[in-house]
Formats: sequence, structure tokens, C-alpha cells
Amino acid sequence: MTNASIRARFAPAPTGMMHLGNVRTALMNYIFTQQKKGTFILRIEDTDQQRNYDPNAEKIIEDLTWLGIHYEEGPIKGGPHKPYFQSLRSGIYQEKLAELFNKGRAYRCFCTQEDLEKKRERQIALKTAPRYDRACLNLSEHQINEQLEKKTPFIWRIKLDREGTISIIDMAHGKMTFDLKNFSDFPLTRQDETATFMFANFVDDVMMGMTHVIRGEDHLTNTAGQAMLYLAFDAPLPIFWHLPIICNIEGKKLSKRDFGFSLRDLKDAGYLPEAICNYLAIIGSSFKEEIMSLQELSRIFNFENMHTTGHIKYDVEKLQWINRKWITIYDDAALSLHCLPYLLETYPNAKKLEQAAVIRLVQMIKTDLTTLKDVVQALRFYFEKPTVTHQDIAAMINAQNAVILSNIVAHALQIIGDATAFVNMLKASSKAQNIPLKETFTFMRMALTGTAMGPGIAELIEMLGVDEATRRLKSVLE
Repeated sequence: MTNASIRARFAPAPTGMMHLGNVRTALMNYIFTQQKKGTFILRIEDTDQQRNYDPNAEKIIEDLTWLGIHYEEGPIKGGPHKPYFQSLRSGIYQEKLAELFNKGRAYRCFCTQEDLEKKRERQIALKTAPRYDRACLNLSEHQINEQLEKKTPFIWRIKLDREGTISIIDMAHGKMTFDLKNFSDFPLTRQDETATFMFANFVDDVMMGMTHVIRGEDHLTNTAGQAMLYLAFDAPLPIFWHLPIICNIEGKKLSKRDFGFSLRDLKDAGYLPEAICNYLAIIGSSFKEEIMSLQELSRIFNFENMHTTGHIKYDVEKLQWINRKWITIYDDAALSLHCLPYLLETYPNAKKLEQAAVIRLVQMIKTDLTTLKDVVQALRFYFEKPTVTHQDIAAMINAQNAVILSNIVAHALQIIGDATAFVNMLKASSKAQNIPLKETFTFMRMALTGTAMGPGIAELIEMLGVDEATRRLKSVLE
């Protein structure tokens, strides 16, 4: 197989917001096809119209674009295997179902859900593996016609060969063999005649020429049944990779109760798309250099040596560390654009600022940010003049030193227009009066920002402007 012929897909169901498992699946398909110079396809599994949260997959496409994950074939872009929405492919599924029936590998099942549930409960009570008992497999043509005349609802099931085994190749697990006696004749359709996930997924993967199927470990139980479908149609099996399930710190599958379960959580909290992709690509693995772009990940990711663990733990602290690293190396102009929505939400006056001013403000405090949302607190002093009392300063600085510092600052204000000279005068005067520079800078930051931590004094004067910095200092001195 040439690399150019490698094809992999991300096939989400638009039944809810993108969660981290979705993102990681899309990411690993993308990185794999990028490295192998193959084709990455987006296909939307929207057959469950009642739960369709995202019509036309607009949010899915928006999220992928935001993450920097770009597909070559799919909705909007089109491609040689359109349509890329399963809801528009029902005719194709019916054709393939007819083929399977003509091969003697599919049959109608008239069992009601109530019947199936009773049988399942009995099997569990008898401590046998619950699976369909093939009650409808050997119905005569007369019996089938009777049910059809009565318009009895039915579904189509595949007829499995339970005597043998079937093997697949998984990039992490290697060769995996399944004993088919442990599997049921699974449904191919629902009672409304729409194709089930198992069948539609298989048909689309075959018709779209998928050479690799990269998806979550939770789909491993589907794989044997789908492999049987490949054999039934004499289609070549793809190579699989079942990604470990992302769990919370307690080892339980990540749920909506866990922060960061959805991509929207992380986006709203101020995580950069590069940091999210970076984290999800390296989670559960070991890399010499951990901060990598998508292009770097695509180049160095080792797809020949996969981990076989079924679960990996989601560590918010590690994600925060990676996000902080990305913020420090991010282009200042691009970072300011990411930060601006958070500023506008809290400080409407921010819209009056020119782009260059926003860039400079963010540049000054970027080392204090863990997430983009931290910009709101980091720049609060700029948009809201702090109220600083003598008690506030007394809590941070020796009372006698505070009096001396007031005189030093009052004297130095005459040259505040030259911020560097102003700071040098503060240093020299403090040293002469035996006042620790830490106290001097704490005094200044308290007066200018209301907090003891933050940018340097010269930077604060530049950010606030000489006039505003002077007003704040005089307010405290008076």
C-alpha cells in the first residue's frame, strides 16, 4: 500500500457537543494521515435525527477548524464519495442490504423488544451469555409472508457463521482473534428501516475506501461483527487502531460532570487550540520534547510502537502546564485576538482600544497567564482603578518604611515621564534609606494596581500612561 492511498476518517454523530474523546479521535486520524501523506475524511453519522443536536454539522466543522484539524473530503468540501452525511445515504444501505440478503447472510427478525428483553433476563438468570437466540432465522417463506401481510414490524439481522473465528490487525494490539460463537446475529436495521451504526459504518468505510479505522477502545466489541461484514462482501479488512478511553483522575470514564469533558468547557475556560491538541496527542505516551505543534506531532509521532492500555488518565494540571507553555511562546498579535473576547465580556471599554494597545497590554502580562481567561484578572487594574488604603499597604510593608517610601515616590514623581530614570531613582533612594527593594516595588505595585504582584514598575507606567500612573500614585500619597 502506498502512502498516497492511505485513507482514514473521523465520523462523529452530531448528537451533542464535541468531547475530548471525539477530539482525540479526530486528532489521531489527522496526524496519522498527515504523516503518511494520505487523505483525512470527515463523515457525519446523523441517522439518529431525533437526537440531532448539530444540523449540517456546523458546530463540528467549526470546532475542527478552530483546532487546526482540516479534512480533505467531507461536508461542504465534497469529494468523490459524497454525500458525507449518513442521512443522505439510505439508498446505498438498502442496496447493500439487498446484496447481503441475496447471499443468504441476512434475515428478517419479527421479535418485539419486549420478547427480546424477556429472553435476555432469562439468559442472565441462567448465567448464560445474553445473545439473540435466532428465533426468526429459520422461519418459512409462508410464516414470513404471514407476518408481512399483518404488517408486523421487523428488523434485518446478519446471519453469522458461529463455527469459526475471525482476526483483525490492530496497530496497538497486533493480531486479534475473536471466537464467533460468542457473538449474536446483530441488527442491520432499525424498525423504521434506517441502517444501524454497525451496518452504516461498515458500508461507508468500504464505499469510501478506508484503509485504516482509528476510533475509541469502546468500539472494539463492534469490530468482530464488522469484520464479518467485510468477509461477507469479500472486501479487504482495514487496519484498526482502538484508542484508549480517556478517564478522570479516579480512573472512571470521563463524564459531563468532569471539567473539560466537552471541548466547549476548555474553549470557554481559555485553553488554546494548540495546547489542547498538544496535550491529547501526548497523553499516555512519553516524549523527549512535550511542547509540539500539529506539524511537529505529525512528523515525529511513532505509529509503529503503540501502547496497548485500554485507559489513560486526563490530568487537568498537565493540560494547564502545556497551555501556559503555549501562551509564553505564542505570537503576541494572535494571542491578543484570543484574549480580547474575555476582556470585552468583562470590560466593555476594551472595545475602544486600538489593536496595537491590546497587543502591548497582553504582551506585558502573558507570563502571568495560565489560561486566556486569566487576562481578565491580570488586566483588571488597567480597566478598573484600584482602591488602595493605608491599611492595605500596612499589611504588606513596614509602617515606618511606608512613610519613607511615600516621600521617596513624591520626590521622584518629577521625572516619571522617563520611566527608566524614575525606577532608577526609586532604587537608589531606597538603597540609601536601607529599604529593601522588594518593599519598594510592593509599595509601587499596590499603588498602581492594588496588588503586590504583576509587571515591572516601568512596564506598569507604560501600560497606564504617565498621567494615569501619576494620578494613582498621588492618590495613595495623599
